[in-house]
Amino acid sequence: MKEPQNIFLPGGFKQFRILKTKMVLNNKNVLVIGSGSEKIAEKMIESGASSAIVIVNDYDSLINARLNLIKDSNVLIKMMDFDNTDFDAEQFDLVYAQASISLLNRNKIVKEIKRILKPEAILCVGEITALAKDYPPFVKNIFDNSDIMALENDQCGKYYSERNFSVLYEEDLSSSLNSFYEHTARTLDDKIYTLTDKEKSFYKKLLNKISHESNAYLKLGADRYIGFKMLILKKNI
Repeated sequence: MKEPQNIFLPGGFKQFRILKTKMVLNNKNVLVIGSGSEKIAEKMIESGASSAIVIVNDYDSLINARLNLIKDSNVLIKMMDFDNTDFDAEQFDLVYAQASISLLNRNKIVKEIKRILKPEAILCVGEITALAKDYPPFVKNIFDNSDIMALENDQCGKYYSERNFSVLYEEDLSSSLNSFYEHTARTLDDKIYTLTDKEKSFYKKLLNKISHESNAYLKLGADRYIGFKMLILKKNI
């Protein structure tokens, strides 16, 4: 059964669904990085995780994330820098990041993720990627506006291997971006005026940014240059 499209992240629920086929989540301590990931964290709990924490890096995202959780949710939301968390060393069995760490400070974030992962624990990451080494200025502007440092699509595994992770699985999910941007464009066109105050608060900033991106992707040819790849990685001892 197809998941409902109620998550505004590249890849939708596909990255999570693939992870579930590759990893047993029972009794796992999970950290989810990035705003917009609350529903994924709730699905971690539904799938047997013993705990799920979401971290966001600004106050608006903190408030909106808490509003977006179901009543009596067991997911915890905390605000902290992704590259300098308050967690103990070797605390988590799984760190999950979906289009949230493809940033200018990725190197520092990955170093921090390694610190808080248990030995041989798992990092599941979805990376915004560049499908070509050279891309036009309007694509660079999209990356720059989101502080993205895009890895080349075929170099993602190498990047993480060089940082002492083993690549257990990778899949190019670039094709999912078309439905992501189409869905976002439809939402903007058809439902923006019917959103509740809660939904407007949660989605306004994100939808405004994605509106520009979706137009560039669907109409201006950015689909030739912007990709999305997921990787399941094991922290080496």
